[in-house]
Amino acid sequence: MQFGLTDEQEMIVSTVRSFVEKEIYPHEDLVERTGEVPKEVADEIKRKTIELGFYACNFPEEVGGAGLNHLEFALVERELGRGSMALNHFFGRPQNILMACEGDQKERYLLPAVRGERMDALAMTEPGAGSDVRGMKCSAVRDGGDWVVNGTKHFISGADHADFIIVFIATGEDMTPKGPKKRITAFLVDRGTPGFTIRDGYKSVSHRGYKNMILEFDDCRLPDAQVLGEVDGGFEVMNTWLYATRITVATMSVGRARRVFDYALTYAAEREQFGQQIAKFQGVSFQIADMITEIDAADLLTLNSAWRLDQGLPANREIASAKVYATEMLARVTDAALQIYGGMGLMSDYPIERFWRDARVERIWDGTSEIQRHIISRELFRPLGA
Repeated sequence: MQFGLTDEQEMIVSTVRSFVEKEIYPHEDLVERTGEVPKEVADEIKRKTIELGFYACNFPEEVGGAGLNHLEFALVERELGRGSMALNHFFGRPQNILMACEGDQKERYLLPAVRGERMDALAMTEPGAGSDVRGMKCSAVRDGGDWVVNGTKHFISGADHADFIIVFIATGEDMTPKGPKKRITAFLVDRGTPGFTIRDGYKSVSHRGYKNMILEFDDCRLPDAQVLGEVDGGFEVMNTWLYATRITVATMSVGRARRVFDYALTYAAEREQFGQQIAKFQGVSFQIADMITEIDAADLLTLNSAWRLDQGLPANREIASAKVYATEMLARVTDAALQIYGGMGLMSDYPIERFWRDARVERIWDGTSEIQRHIISRELFRPLGA
């Protein structure tokens, strides 16, 4: 891996960071207070992102995207991680699983999503099936030439703004020596489809304004034209296109940690106690040293996993390591920053308490820390037959 960025990559970093500082930061307090992103603000962020040429930058040029590679896209996400999730959602990064679209699906879903004309969301999680994807109960059964869907999905980010949802649904079951095994199919489901309801989800302490929604299917009929990929081929589609989402969580955690660190560093240099700056006390200065060391380590670990994908190298273990380390690093950094601020760190007058709250969810979504450790250990033991 080349540790230095190219001039073009440095430009990507500076451009996105400047955008976040100018277009995202000014609206954060409003979103924190109200838990909402005003439509005019969302539309303005989206419009400016398109003008900047960064909308759908994770898609190849042949479909209208910016054609960034995995490393370059990780740099974009790292800088976006500095800002509010609710606001940077409108920077526009459609699910790259849409590259699995075929035929008319390209004109109906893929290309409008890349152009910013339609927004998408991804739905897998259910009340009884989070990390256990094969445990999902939302099912689709054949009825004539259609599929009839019944069940519920929850914790679906972005569904409040989505024009269509990419939904993973159980479409059958096979008996194996280890018991029944669900067959999974991905479907493209338009908002407003009869029998399909999107409603408000739960109130979360993390990422105010970035809502999670509940999807309900009640005898919802979907034709074969809505199948993304092959029938019963949901896991193939998932494994082909969704493996890199963990890099996004990792690299955004790094960006957020760097912003928190900057606050803590400045505060420690300015705040005085016992007649001197608190940065002069070893109890504070050593925390600062540990924070930046962990941030740098997480940054390199994350960028390395993205670089490996670009080189066509195996990266499953490295991505899992990046996700678990970066998200747990963010928790330690935000907690240390709050400690440096003391009692004021818990007050809403300062942004630290927000970052502290926001950090908690990163160890859960897109695969819990426990799942990442399972992936890491499995990759290590498999070659040994254990």
